[in-house]
Amino acid sequence: MEARSGGTVRSGTQNLEDVSIRGVTASIGEMDVEEPATGRYIVEGDSQHRAMVTFIGADVANKLFPGVDPIGHTLEIAGLPFEVVGVAKPIGTVLGQSQDNFAYMPIETFLKIYGSNRSLSINVQARSAEWMARTQEEARVLMRARRHLRQNEEDSFGIIGSETLMSLWNQLTGAIAASMVGIVSVFLVIGGVVIMNVMLASVTERTREIGIRKSVGARRRDILMQFLVEASVMSGFGGAIRITVAWLIAVLVDSTTSVPMKVPLSAVIVALSVSTAVGLFFGIYPATKAAKLDPIEALRFET
Repeated sequence: MEARSGGTVRSGTQNLEDVSIRGVTASIGEMDVEEPATGRYIVEGDSQHRAMVTFIGADVANKLFPGVDPIGHTLEIAGLPFEVVGVAKPIGTVLGQSQDNFAYMPIETFLKIYGSNRSLSINVQARSAEWMARTQEEARVLMRARRHLRQNEEDSFGIIGSETLMSLWNQLTGAIAASMVGIVSVFLVIGGVVIMNVMLASVTERTREIGIRKSVGARRRDILMQFLVEASVMSGFGGAIRITVAWLIAVLVDSTTSVPMKVPLSAVIVALSVSTAVGLFFGIYPATKAAKLDPIEALRFET
């Protein structure tokens, strides 16, 4: 069981704001990712005696007790003194948000300070993934019985399982992906128009060359393929440069943050294929125009 709040933590003249303050039971330590680096987690006896003890994150320890072992020292939470009994191992950041800026206290101590009329979370851990549905249903039955809900009454509580979190995550990433497809489509059209204009300018500049090639036997198909290949190589080379930039950004983010980021081979192949296809599509008009040039008129053309 746990309850959450936020506030300022103080040690001497040092303040640390926006600290995540949680009231927890001893069993939460078996489910959370936070593990003691030194000292201990909150134990059952702390809650029973409403002890004024706290288990803090690495950020709190480093900023309020620089160069000092915080165990046994006192810090203020909500204006009250708490003895530090443990410091957690560093976790890192998620999407730029530090996960080490917290201070935990016994749940009963938390409710005494912040009031008992608060929303509480009850964490339930299943034996394995196969037990998720059964465990969730058992938790629902127990909560309904505790709240004396009749059979026809709706749940007066919410259950957030791993499937719910994954569904929310998939919806979020799906919305981001959909918006990115729209943005990328606009840039593809812009890039295609640029390629078409460059190729039209190239056709104009090389009109005499086209006339000479046709006069010595080059067919329309040869001229068409020449300019289509040039357009596709131009767009493919631009796509390769952008893929390289994306790969460098992914490597930088993956090595400097806790956000996992990779560039799969399938994405590279798709990106190169799409960029080349854009060059071919927007290169058709300039290539067709070059292929239809009359060799006599092309030889007379002056740039």
